[in-house]
Amino acid sequence: MLALGKLLELTLAGREPAEKTQLTVEGVRMRWLGEGALEVRPPEARDNGMDLLLSAGIHGNETAPIELLDTLLHDIARGDLKPRARILFLFGNPEAIRRGERYLEQDVNRLFNGRHEMSSGFEAMRACELERLAKTFFSVPDRTRLHYDLHTAIRGSRIEQFALYPWKEGRAHSRSELARLSAAGMDAVLLQSKASITFTAFTYETLDAEAFTLELGKARPFGQNQLVNLERLETRLKQLIAGEEPAHEAQSLNGMQLFSVAREIIKHSDAFRLHLPADIENFSELPKGYLLADDLAGTRWVVEEEGARIIFPNPKVKNGLRAGILVVPSDGAQLV
Repeated sequence: MLALGKLLELTLAGREPAEKTQLTVEGVRMRWLGEGALEVRPPEARDNGMDLLLSAGIHGNETAPIELLDTLLHDIARGDLKPRARILFLFGNPEAIRRGERYLEQDVNRLFNGRHEMSSGFEAMRACELERLAKTFFSVPDRTRLHYDLHTAIRGSRIEQFALYPWKEGRAHSRSELARLSAAGMDAVLLQSKASITFTAFTYETLDAEAFTLELGKARPFGQNQLVNLERLETRLKQLIAGEEPAHEAQSLNGMQLFSVAREIIKHSDAFRLHLPADIENFSELPKGYLLADDLAGTRWVVEEEGARIIFPNPKVKNGLRAGILVVPSDGAQLV
């Protein structure tokens, strides 16, 4: 196996490879671009015109997706997986990965679309570097652009594997992309309705990629992900990489649940209180009239929507950031 296929091993050790570029027997080029960043380019004659960005480890303790990308890289480096797509593999926050922490000072996934310019420190610099790498990768015109940012969640979920689809004014969400996600094992998609500051929001809004944050189960340490079943996702990623996706699935959502954002719960001060059990699961339903949270100056969030559910509740975020999202079922009428 080519040494560059061991990107995770290099990243965990904080080492640079001796050779920055290597070729497989079939002529696939692997090029190290910096810490936790590797470009894979197929031979020109096999290139099918897709640029695929696969990122994981934006939160350093979310190890199942990191292990999945490691598996894909090993297969490419051994010649077992023969790419037809051009791929950028990114491990988002290397130092947090090494320490097994979600982040060190700041949540990297809240530092995109200009937010890193308003901050300082290692993680702001890393967000800037990730934007630069993605912008360069997606700079070739007339190619299909797709970005999957792979995560696991702090808490359990009533719907274990789901995706978040960013929003951009004047751009419609794609039914065929949701069908692709359904085939990859995603049971639900949250269709967002406002601009955001996550990595996929940057690639979707600024770089015109189709981009999705994928939540794949509960975060666990390396080697303890036996309960996170990524078989369908792994199969679909291998098909994407090799240019072997089945054509007949183009519009089938296979019972996928769709949700839209009703409201975001923003923590304004240290007085913020979230009135939910500490172990509440994502997509737990909340009854109308339920006092969800309160803050200074009599600010209250009371559930008013039918069928409302909570995702990503986290009262420990910094002031000014989102402490949860209230979502409601969507009929997907806006899909194209």
